[in-house]
Amino acid sequence: MSIADTVVSEIFRHGRELSEVLNDAIRHGLGISVGEFSDKSGIPVSTLYKILAGERDPNLRTFRKIIATIREIELGSGDRRRFIAVICSRGCLDVLDRRKISIGEESFDIREYAVTTMEEAIIAAIHAENEGASALVCAPILSPTVEKIVNIPVATIRPKTSVIRAVELAAKKISY
Repeated sequence: MSIADTVVSEIFRHGRELSEVLNDAIRHGLGISVGEFSDKSGIPVSTLYKILAGERDPNLRTFRKIIATIREIELGSGDRRRFIAVICSRGCLDVLDRRKISIGEESFDIREYAVTTMEEAIIAAIHAENEGASALVCAPILSPTVEKIVNIPVATIRPKTSVIRAVELAAKKISY
């Protein structure tokens, strides 16, 4: 079990205090100082010290940032996130003709997450982030919700010709 998974398990399954679990994870599990953790997470040192002292509970966004940073440190820079998740229906994924994309010096794999419901899509977004996605791509109806729950960039699919084709098909069905 990873350090991040242990933190979540200890807090939510075993009811241990966040300050105690987080202190242990940062100082002993990761072997870094609170200042270093602050630099890597972007969470102010003063906020971290208050959380670690039990004087303050983090909001959900801060807690997610803490867990994401622990995972990132665990993975190390060599295994840095190298894929983009595409979350949509199997029909959309079937027309995806690439499995890799390069932008300048950067190269990313493309991982498909086929879903059939909004709930599955939200779960897939969380799984993609947990599996190390650098970013994700999803439908416009889903992206505003996903942006609130993940800490990675979200891009929205903007269909043009496929929407017109679908409207034409619907018009043909009406005509018959």
